[in-house]
Amino acid sequence: MDEWIQRFVEYLTVERGLSPNTLESYERDLHTFQSYLAKRGSCVIQEIQQHHIAAYLGYLHEAGRANATISRNLASIRSFFHFLVREDFILQDPTIHVDTPKIEKKLPRVLTPEEIERLLRAPDQSTPSGMRDYAMLELLYATGIRVSELVSLKATDVHLSSGFLRCMGKGGKERIIPIGEYAVQALDNYLQQARPHLVRKTKDDALFLNHHGTQMSRQGFWKILKKYAQEAGILKDITPHTLRHSFATHLLERGADLRAVQEMLGHADISTTQIYTHVTKGRLKEIYAAAHPRS
Repeated sequence: MDEWIQRFVEYLTVERGLSPNTLESYERDLHTFQSYLAKRGSCVIQEIQQHHIAAYLGYLHEAGRANATISRNLASIRSFFHFLVREDFILQDPTIHVDTPKIEKKLPRVLTPEEIERLLRAPDQSTPSGMRDYAMLELLYATGIRVSELVSLKATDVHLSSGFLRCMGKGGKERIIPIGEYAVQALDNYLQQARPHLVRKTKDDALFLNHHGTQMSRQGFWKILKKYAQEAGILKDITPHTLRHSFATHLLERGADLRAVQEMLGHADISTTQIYTHVTKGRLKEIYAAAHPRS
């Protein structure tokens, strides 16, 4: 089974152009499935049937895995067997009649506009690192890009005079996102006054550099965000994705078009974006309850 998993990952890399993180997830899920089967003496691919897969999903459920995790595992297994059928290695796909667990959509955690303001005021903009941190926070909130997209930006991806940036998202899909004036100013200050102090001899072309003069990592930004959230007195457990959620929610609360928000976020399916409409409806209920005399 190892050989076919490797072939499948190569197919996803070459034909589908998936990101390293997605490829790692597929490979991990399939090796976990393989280990489960091996312990039960059922590791020959041609002998795997629907009941083997259903039993594995039940095993994950009993182990306390969330429905979202189980669904992701099933998606990995399903894609793998689709590939095997495509390659004529097996004749029938055993995942066809396996049901996907229902996933309860959790409403995303967002910051209020006031909390965003406190967070953005936290960096000390009199230092190169503070100017960099402020620019990263402003850009993340201004565009809703993912943290992986933020740290992958090149200096040439940002077009300040036109007020937009070019972002390479999941699956290598490019999208153009407008940048607000606050983020434009923050980036201009960073590029003119701070980035030259962070560049080292290696001449890294990444937009955001760490103290070594190389590309900022996701983990590095995570630590920066946690630090400023604490300094800003924000008690919520926030992640870089919280700013992405806040970006989408605040736009929709102020009347932005759902399709436009979908495009800026880079969601392939608008149903993914629609979860933010539930957040804004919840906010409307709060306003109604607080303001209506007979609520």
